[in-house]
Amino acid sequence: MTENHRLVPGDTAPAFTLPDADGKEVSLSDYRGRKVIVYFYPAASTPGCTKQACDFRDNLAELNGAGIDVVGISPDKPAKLAKFRDAEALTFPLLSDPDRATLIAWGAFGEKTMYGKTVTGVIRSTFLVDEQGRIEVAQYNVRATGHVAKLRRDLSV
Repeated sequence: MTENHRLVPGDTAPAFTLPDADGKEVSLSDYRGRKVIVYFYPAASTPGCTKQACDFRDNLAELNGAGIDVVGISPDKPAKLAKFRDAEALTFPLLSDPDRATLIAWGAFGEKTMYGKTVTGVIRSTFLVDEQGRIEVAQYNVRATGHVAKLRRDLSV
């Protein structure tokens, strides 16, 4: 089993510029001066990823009110992200990383266990990046269901 590079609190968040669902480029540096949750998920419109995205959508007002933005990243192409966004009325950016370079830089792609088998794929992960671009929270192998509620408790939001 290969060792995935994992980010830890205090690390500088790896920079990225990726297209959103409309093809518009979004960079991590766009969020400088605000906290941002960057979460990585395997595939748009799948049951777990839909549940997680809808949980972020349903909690976005409280997160934004606490000065925290949300960005989701997957290997999906922008057209698939647009369909997902529109179908679920998602109101935060979904970014496309088809070459997985950003996923790899954040330690969110690699070997994982799924149904008892070792496979290579997206590792469902969530990060809180502070106003200076440093990792404040790094969580790997998070659950799709109940994760946002736990995150809000952990962040006192």
